[in-house]
Amino acid sequence: MYLRFALLKTNPLKATHKQQLNKIRMKKTVNKVSKFRMQLMLVALILPLAVIGQEVGSMERLISPEIADDNTVTFRIKAPKAEKVILSGNWMPMVPNDGMGMTRETVELTKGENDVWSTTVGPLEPELYGYTFVVDGVNTLDTANLMVARDGTFRTENVLYIPGEASELYWAKTGPKGTVHQIWYESPTLDQTRRMYVYTPPGYADSNENYPVLYLLHGGGGDEEAWPTLGVANHILDNLINSGKAEPMIVVMTNGNPTQASALTVSPKLEPSTQPAGGMANMMFEKSLVNDVIPYIESHFQVEANKENRALTGLSMGGLQTMNTSFENPELFDYIGVMSMGFADLSRFGIEVDHSKRGKQIEALKAADPELYWIACGTDDFLYQSVVDMRNELDKHDFDYTYRESTGGHTWSNWRIYLSEFAPMLFK
Repeated sequence: MYLRFALLKTNPLKATHKQQLNKIRMKKTVNKVSKFRMQLMLVALILPLAVIGQEVGSMERLISPEIADDNTVTFRIKAPKAEKVILSGNWMPMVPNDGMGMTRETVELTKGENDVWSTTVGPLEPELYGYTFVVDGVNTLDTANLMVARDGTFRTENVLYIPGEASELYWAKTGPKGTVHQIWYESPTLDQTRRMYVYTPPGYADSNENYPVLYLLHGGGGDEEAWPTLGVANHILDNLINSGKAEPMIVVMTNGNPTQASALTVSPKLEPSTQPAGGMANMMFEKSLVNDVIPYIESHFQVEANKENRALTGLSMGGLQTMNTSFENPELFDYIGVMSMGFADLSRFGIEVDHSKRGKQIEALKAADPELYWIACGTDDFLYQSVVDMRNELDKHDFDYTYRESTGGHTWSNWRIYLSEFAPMLFK
């Protein structure tokens, strides 16, 4: 009896089975501990993110700018440690400063609850505006407003859109859209690889038609990004074309600075120009436009390559380049527009313009008989007198032109209007 019990107790088969059971139980325990540790690690990793997410989600976002039904606008900024906050907007009038010059009028904000500064202005007319805050003397963007635009080398500002009849062309409405292409091309004239923007109208990609071309030039301090951003040229053209007010056209927006390959935010900075005003009046851009840009467009896009289907216009510096190009090439464009520029004395910018052949140039352009020569300027523009002088000179030669005088000064508010009025007159 004892012997049998002893044998059973020491049966190797049963002992092995028990060991296996113990191993299985131990493995399950280890797996449970490992799984728990893994879950604990995941919680440790996710919990801070969840807390951050809750913090971001629970942050109260300021509403700025806030447009009321009567077009008054309230601006707000949180600045706990600021001692003075002011608002500077391009709708504000220019006033004399202490240095006997002119500066933009500003409005002070008032500090309220939760360290939020605010002010209400207006009502403002329907338009696209630019503005910034100045916090203790430092220009500051409105971080509650995600709409930001760069005005060439001058400034970066928030954008304020006041809707209404006068600004309805400036926004992307429902309907077909054109395409804005960034094009890099070779310019042997300037010995550069340069960038330009090219707008093609709605339906271009699926069309076999050839289109007329408008060459649209920016002003001093700007670059090829000026018209597509501040000028909202693509929205203006889309809306005019879709409404039947303008013919479908290609619009070419180049960099008018002969010493730049492209906007300074894109290309490496080149050697500083030794030319007055960056070569504004050295005629090199005009030569590049004729010898490099137009041939590229007419060989790479579906265009009608003749005078009747070419238009040229520009603002300020671009207006000067428009005059220069059309005077030197009177048979090249049938539609010519000069915005905010005339026969100006540019010596203040270190620029000397040769006027000795102006009379012959006017007569040559008159003989070419362009379909439209259009001049536009605001009564408060600092170049207004140059436009008066230009018209007087053209009148001496019985040169046929159309003059558009507006209120306002040397501003994008005027130039957007001018484009929206010039484009419908083209290629009819």
